Formats: sequence, structure tokens, C-alpha cells
Amino acid sequence: MTLEDRTAARRAPALGLDFGRKRIGVARSDPSGTLASPHTTLVRRLNRRPPYGTLEEIADEVGAETLVMGLPLELDGSESEWCAEVREAGGRIAARLGRPLVFVDERLTSVQAEEALRGAGRARSTREDKGRVDAAAAAVILQSWLDGAAEL
Repeated sequence: MTLEDRTAARRAPALGLDFGRKRIGVARSDPSGTLASPHTTLVRRLNRRPPYGTLEEIADEVGAETLVMGLPLELDGSESEWCAEVREAGGRIAARLGRPLVFVDERLTSVQAEEALRGAGRARSTREDKGRVDAAAAAVILQSWLDGAAEL
């Protein structure tokens, strides 16, 4: 993808994903690809397969042209075994949805999301609140890409 293509992709609707072992936080950008907001949190199935059909419906609904997935790097910037699993799952999701996928560094996004929710008066104490954190983390991931974060 050329620099011009990457710049154009950042100015179109996109879907942000915070891929976890139990849940997938989902965020969406506005139509101009400027502002990210939390959308929903999906629960992964018992066999741990992502809910492809639901992800596809959401991507179609928001007109997402690009998928942006957080990559959970170690604090020193190295990739762990979990990064390999996230890359593999991201590739399967992108293939299933027929959209390009980019990865961005997601270190500390959950912490940022929790702080933002606490600032809005929401404590992280229930399963529903954990879902809000996942969706908010996906919005942080997506916003960092929209703002020009380097792709991994």
C-alpha cells in the first residue's frame, strides 16, 4: 500500500478491533475517518472463533473500508506468542470480511480506556463495564491510527 493509499484509507470509515481471549472490542470511525468512538463488544464463542458474521454485519453497517486491529506488544516493543495469535486471527477476519487490515501498537490502550471511563463516572466492576472498556480500547486503537500512528 502506497503512502497515498494509506492516507486515503485513513480518511474513510474504518473499524477498530481490540482482540482479546474472551471478548472483541469494536469501534467505528465517523464517515470522514476523523473521529473514533466505541461501538460494541462481542463475546467470542466457546471454541474461541471470532463471530465473523456479526463483525461482517457491523463492517457493512458502518461502511468500513479498513480494519484496524491492536497488536499487544510487550512493554519493550517485542512480540509475544499472543501477538502471533492476534496476527493470525486478524488475517482470518480480514479475509472473511474482504477488507484490508492494519495493525497498530495497543500497549496501554486498556489503561487509557479505563481512565477515560472512570473520568466519565463509570467504574470497572461488572462484566458490562469490562465490555465497555474493550469497546473504548478499540476506539483508542482506531483513533491512534486515524491520527497517523505507524502501522506494524
